[in-house]
Amino acid sequence: MRANLVFIVDEETNKVLLIHKKTGIGQGKINGPGGKLEPGETPLESAIREVEEELLITPTGLEEMGVLRFAFVDGLHLHCIVFRASGYKDGEPTETREAKPEWFLISEIPYPRMWADDAFWLPQMLAGKHFEGWFEFDGEWMLTRKVEIGEKELEAGS
Repeated sequence: MRANLVFIVDEETNKVLLIHKKTGIGQGKINGPGGKLEPGETPLESAIREVEEELLITPTGLEEMGVLRFAFVDGLHLHCIVFRASGYKDGEPTETREAKPEWFLISEIPYPRMWADDAFWLPQMLAGKHFEGWFEFDGEWMLTRKVEIGEKELEAGS
């Protein structure tokens, strides 16, 4: 399954927009908005559409920051492109059936309420570093991890 995540960062306030996920994989956790690619969509098109659907805003200034690859012992495999956005337009972040938005100071991100892998790549991504990550999960339990952080732009399709 191909998917995406978007993290909207407000550099002036040093905050990031996260969601309380209300449906689907990760329900009950805090994460960035995002979801599955539809047939014929690019990762960027899908990322914009998902934020529009989940928060009723349009992200702006999106930059592809990394790739996450997940293998779950139940057989699910997920390839996720992660974007960092510098802003948004078309209103204010609004709660929907899928997500409740909340701004967090970057220094106060609630990692214990997120997927276990997030603590290994999200701080570096928010600091502007590109990354690749490989993770294995059994349900919500992380079994293995490998993360490469770098200054250079990494290839999304590799």
